[in-house]
Amino acid sequence: MTSTSTGPEEAVEAAPRPSLWRNRDFVMFWLGESISLFGTQVTTLALPLTAVLVFNASTEQVGLLRFAQLVPYFGLALLFGVWVDRVRRRPVMLFANLLRMALIALVPLLSYTDHLSMTPLLLIAGGIGIASVLFDVSWMSYVPSLIRDPKDYVEAYAKLGVTSSSADVAGPGIAGMLVGALTAPIALIVDACSYFASLITLMLIKAEEKPPPPVANRRLRTELAEGWNWVLRDRILRPLVLMGPACNFCMISVQTLFIVYAIREAGLSPFMLGFVLSASAVGGLLGASISRKVIGRFPLGRVYLYSMAAIFLAPALIPLADGPKQVVAVMFVASFFISYLGLGVVQVVMISLRQTCTPAALMGRMNAVFRMLLFGGGAVAGPIGGFIAGAVGLRTALAILAVISASLLVPLALSPVSALKELPAPAVDALK
Repeated sequence: MTSTSTGPEEAVEAAPRPSLWRNRDFVMFWLGESISLFGTQVTTLALPLTAVLVFNASTEQVGLLRFAQLVPYFGLALLFGVWVDRVRRRPVMLFANLLRMALIALVPLLSYTDHLSMTPLLLIAGGIGIASVLFDVSWMSYVPSLIRDPKDYVEAYAKLGVTSSSADVAGPGIAGMLVGALTAPIALIVDACSYFASLITLMLIKAEEKPPPPVANRRLRTELAEGWNWVLRDRILRPLVLMGPACNFCMISVQTLFIVYAIREAGLSPFMLGFVLSASAVGGLLGASISRKVIGRFPLGRVYLYSMAAIFLAPALIPLADGPKQVVAVMFVASFFISYLGLGVVQVVMISLRQTCTPAALMGRMNAVFRMLLFGGGAVAGPIGGFIAGAVGLRTALAILAVISASLLVPLALSPVSALKELPAPAVDALK
């Protein structure tokens, strides 16, 4: 008679995986990042509204402000990526958040002393961008050291995605109310406080971060080339890194022009603008919330394809919006809701693929290559969008950008990522 009992090894394999809720250090990082993400929503709305409402900035100037925040990714991400692969990441993250806190606090201080103008606002935006590059390159390389098991990546980034989307939902509405009640510059105090909270939670993490293994004869050019080569030669990472900048260009150019368009031509108040963005961001929260179930039920490539298609097609609703203000607002919400829904799902897919396909020794440089190109595409979006709007008007510019966005469906459908069935096997450390 054949025994049907489960042996010790089979019992271990059959046991459910422990939830990341039991990982204190990950939860602590997650908490701090959640608080800072909510605060960042205030800056995302308050900085351009400071330019528009206080200085009556043109579309070109608003685009330049967005450029100042994002261009550091294009110039510094790779250098920072090499550096964070050489050092412990948590001290770097602490320094970056301390710098962001100080720079954001400068805006209400300068406003209170009547020294705020477009020039210092642009310089502060650039400084915030530099600190954001440093933090972003570091945290994406730091989180795997808290999780350790690649099988938990999807759960971790789904949790972070839910938090990010929750901030997108509640943040703009809160930011709109704060701007309306306190003025745009003073509202930034909330974001400065959020970075202070993030500093505290980072310091409370108990896990000792191991230093990266020493590598003889380190050369900057060689290390930069290793990061580029890994990304561009990998059959999964290469199409991801090529599609990302185009996606960011379309999303950020539309978002940058939309803020000006909504205030000046659609007649929305700062509070109503915040409400539209908050209601829209429910799509991102929904996408992040269902991402694990969707990824587990459907082929990974199909999930990637349809999520990205939602992002590329949604901008068409903005220039088509017409009629009473309530109808226009509903179409605005629908456009961003669809876009954020796709983004909430696809971010979990993309980050999980990136972390799975990259060995630990190259994690910082891989993330740096992605951040450089992703935000490089976003950096040029502001000035180019502003230039188009200045030449043909805001609504026509939004229509042109919607057509460009929809045309990206062709390379998306041909991407090998769209044909994936599941996550590939984790990469081995090629540099050992």
